[in-house]
Amino acid sequence: MATVTGRGEQPLRNEHDIVLGRQTVRQLAREAGFSLVDQTKFVTAASELARNALIYGGGGELKWETLHDGIRRGVRLSFEDHGPGIPDLERALTDGWSSGTGLGLGLPGARRLVNEFELHSTVGVGTRVIITRWK
Repeated sequence: MATVTGRGEQPLRNEHDIVLGRQTVRQLAREAGFSLVDQTKFVTAASELARNALIYGGGGELKWETLHDGIRRGVRLSFEDHGPGIPDLERALTDGWSSGTGLGLGLPGARRLVNEFELHSTVGVGTRVIITRWK
């Protein structure tokens, strides 16, 4: 069972918040000892999910936790919005499908870049995506 060693949150209300979120995630990954490649993968996934929360969810929150599990160190991120929700989760996780004008790589691409991926969405209530990467 992982122990939470730190936590924080920041808003995702505009493009500047996405930039700040990427910077925060890179710093957390660096502090957890991730390689440059793993930092880049994690920041890429976080950037995509933050952008989704802003564009499709109308804004939201990035919450983060630093983790220890024995000798492993990790970072867990949660992206939450109160937007329209995702009516078909299976379809949303399919490569090439997009509810907007994007390429349809966001959710499935982010899932491939992390060790753990959870997607919870309720139509009319909002969406929460939780990702974790371990060193």
